[in-house]
Amino acid sequence: MHTVAVLALDSVVPFDLATPMEVFQRTRLPDGRAGYRVLVCAATPTVTAGAFSMAVPWGLDVLVDADTVVVPGVSDPAAATPATVLDSLRAAAANGARIASICGGAFTLAATGLLDGQRATTHWLATDRLAAEHPRIQVDPNVLYVDNGQFLTSAGAAAGLDLCLHLVRRDHGAAVAAATARLSVMPLERAGGQAQFITYEPPAADGATLEPLLTWMRDNARRELTLADIARHAGLSTRTLNRHFRDQTGTSPLRWLHRVRVHQAQHLLETTVHPVDRVATQVGFGSTTAFRDCFKRITGTSPQAYRRSFR
Repeated sequence: MHTVAVLALDSVVPFDLATPMEVFQRTRLPDGRAGYRVLVCAATPTVTAGAFSMAVPWGLDVLVDADTVVVPGVSDPAAATPATVLDSLRAAAANGARIASICGGAFTLAATGLLDGQRATTHWLATDRLAAEHPRIQVDPNVLYVDNGQFLTSAGAAAGLDLCLHLVRRDHGAAVAAATARLSVMPLERAGGQAQFITYEPPAADGATLEPLLTWMRDNARRELTLADIARHAGLSTRTLNRHFRDQTGTSPLRWLHRVRVHQAQHLLETTVHPVDRVATQVGFGSTTAFRDCFKRITGTSPQAYRRSFR
């Protein structure tokens, strides 16, 4: 039987810990047999998990013989991972184990060096930090999970369910995975990635801030604004405007404007029953096709799918 070892570090996030336990323990093959044997292991006999502590029945020695190792996140991703844990994960990988991280567990997996040169993701709030601390990893902030074959990572919280169901499908096929998803009251596949959940904060105020211009752009996003229009309002050349925007927002003026329009469209899709073409016009897009393309590029899903998920 396929053995899944779930690693419980001290201060483990309870939701991240419970997700693989529930998904894999609920998996049943067509003949009714369990699809997995699930073991919870730790470096110490007891660990804290948010509001409670728990006894853990297995030690790190089970990792090396596991078929799949799952690494949940901990409350503080910056906390140092014990060297014995990192060595055990490396040994499991060397023995051919598939290793998957959930949410902030990507930081633990990254600390082993096993993700170097590969794509990975984590909770969207922590993707910039993961990229800064581990520059050899290609961090993708937009997806629900990344499958590199032996090493997999998921985005935050509920994305761990998506990743675990994906593993069930890899191991036992779509029918078994679909049945497991129904028991978890989850779709087997969700539309879009985690980009649709990201909130974008305005740049911090400073002596050279663009905040007055950004406010004007937000207030006038429904108008047909060109780069020249924005530069004229700011009293800058287009070249200088582009440079200031790159420095303070990390993107170009028109891309920032598109993001504002999509954010306004998200609000309308959540709170009204207006047709998509009307929403496109209300937020400043000249055509419904341009709106759909831009919305999909920024959020990773279509306006209709977004409405179904969030209205």
